[in-house]
Amino acid sequence: MSGKSGGGHQPVIIVKKKSHGKHGHHGGAWKVAYADFVTAMMAFFLVMWIVGQSAEVKSGIAGYFQEPTAFAEGGRGVLPGAESGMSGGGAPLQPSTQQATAALEEAAKELRRTLASLPDFEELKKQVDITVTDEGLRIELREAPNDGFFASGSAQLKPQTVVLLDVIAEQLKTLPNRVAVEGHTDSRPYSARGGTYTNWELSADRANAARRVMQQAGLGEHQIEGVRGFADTRLRQPEDPLDPGNRRISIVVRRG
Repeated sequence: MSGKSGGGHQPVIIVKKKSHGKHGHHGGAWKVAYADFVTAMMAFFLVMWIVGQSAEVKSGIAGYFQEPTAFAEGGRGVLPGAESGMSGGGAPLQPSTQQATAALEEAAKELRRTLASLPDFEELKKQVDITVTDEGLRIELREAPNDGFFASGSAQLKPQTVVLLDVIAEQLKTLPNRVAVEGHTDSRPYSARGGTYTNWELSADRANAARRVMQQAGLGEHQIEGVRGFADTRLRQPEDPLDPGNRRISIVVRRG
């Protein structure tokens, strides 16, 4: 036999592997689309939250976008009635000075309007001062030469004074602010009770009497910051220490 071998080529075997996935790789485009969707949903829920808030909160948020630098100093925030800065638990933030002033001015306006509706207020309006100062809303009941808010030389309130304090308390109890009540006298020495009862005691007793009436009218106990008697150390008319207008009760609604 001859050693002739077959002259044909060896067959080529091609093996095709099946893909286990049904679809090819699409890259990361879906992640971008998902991120856009999440951002849109966050914006939607933020808008819905703002729509449901009070006018005061909306005003604070609008103020932030109008003047954001006013809120940046000292960690002040846009929400009213909150303390400045952030605590570890994420406490709300304090309103701006402008917002606090606007709220007190609105309270002053409403109080003037309510007092003006009282039948006898026309005779007393020159003795009642309502002003917004750096420390807050100050309401002062000043005595006139022939007409006071207390019985002469005592802490006994006159009926008209009780009515005034009731109206004031009705307005202030709706506010979150702290309230201080101050008593002041003129420089005339108080000579009753054998010298043991002075203008210090009288001013403190009158302030405390006013505080009791306002609390009975609904002013919250938690709102009372303090009751103080200053005697004649803070005269309204220092050029005339005996002026009756120095005898007064001051109700101070703190700014924050």
